[in-house]
Amino acid sequence: MDTTRIGIMGYGAMGSNHAGYIQAGKIPGACITAVCDADPQRLDAAKSNLGADIACYEDPQEFFASAPVDGVMICTPHYQHPPLAIQAFEKGLHVLIEKPAGSYTKQVREMNEAAEQSGKCFAIMFQKRQTPVFRKLKDIVASGEIGEVMRTTWIITSWFRTQSYYDSGGWRATWEGEGGGVLLNQCPHQLDLWQWIVGEPSYVNGFCHFGKWHNIEVEDDVTAYVSYDNGATGVFIASTGEAPGSDRLEIAGDRGLIVLEHNELSFYRTRQSVSEANRTFAGGFAKPECWKCQIPVQGQDQGHAGITRNWVEAIREGKELIAPGTEGIKSLQISNAILLSSWLNEGVELPLDEDLFYSRLQKKIENSTFKKETSGRTLDMSNSFA
Repeated sequence: MDTTRIGIMGYGAMGSNHAGYIQAGKIPGACITAVCDADPQRLDAAKSNLGADIACYEDPQEFFASAPVDGVMICTPHYQHPPLAIQAFEKGLHVLIEKPAGSYTKQVREMNEAAEQSGKCFAIMFQKRQTPVFRKLKDIVASGEIGEVMRTTWIITSWFRTQSYYDSGGWRATWEGEGGGVLLNQCPHQLDLWQWIVGEPSYVNGFCHFGKWHNIEVEDDVTAYVSYDNGATGVFIASTGEAPGSDRLEIAGDRGLIVLEHNELSFYRTRQSVSEANRTFAGGFAKPECWKCQIPVQGQDQGHAGITRNWVEAIREGKELIAPGTEGIKSLQISNAILLSSWLNEGVELPLDEDLFYSRLQKKIENSTFKKETSGRTLDMSNSFA
């Protein structure tokens, strides 16, 4: 294979961004050969930006039938990721999807099964997995340097969004168009990193506020409590209604505390393990000696291009994927569980009851009386990409 031919499905903000750096030659061995989008104006923009010889399609069926591509990047609204990926695998194409993997795990599981049966390279745009500070944090936890994890806390409230943001498209912030709010749109990276670094929880209790800060029907303020099989606990807090907001991750272990904030890692290392100190120290107010260490972090953040480059290298050279597409279901399961717990007003066990979540989501869609007003065009989710 001389050059890996890539098609972009959905030439909106993310699709055009990906196409731009590929067209600029930043992904060796790859080129853009086709674009699919239901909006003719976007296809005109694609021809203007990428060249008149780019094959353009309004209908995904025509794209899959005749587009000159070896792989596709799917940059459409969430619900469309799995069905388009499944069609691509059936056509023998490699696939890279934007986050999240989908809106509900039942659908994503079908996509994963299709990917495994196809034998094609399947990746997801979890570019934060290659960010040096997160790779360093994962390495520290995995090495046992912090001891067994006892508690995790992630406050990510720096997602401030205005009402005009939600009004910018008919699919945004609706159960039918998006399937969720801050958890599904803003937080997939953090939820993925959370489980990637410390593992998947076994229990979730979610507390969601729907349209608390905006005129929307989905969640824009979330607090979730989780627990793990080893007895550790965790809290995840997210909001699009606060400014300036905070982004702080804490991981407490038997040998101290790691804090990630402002892209800096601080390790409060105890000379004795917490469990040993608890057993052996005399005096009710004794504490183990603690050293504050600044953890050096090296390397550059490769961004979206890094994941795309890795995907192309996996296709061409068999390299290991940084973000396998089949792993997208893990963070989505946490997201779905937080919503389901909030709807039921009770905690839920993982693995998630996928059929129950799906039925509850469908009821939200069917019973919705929310009237969406948009400042731009309203998107037809049956065939449009954004």
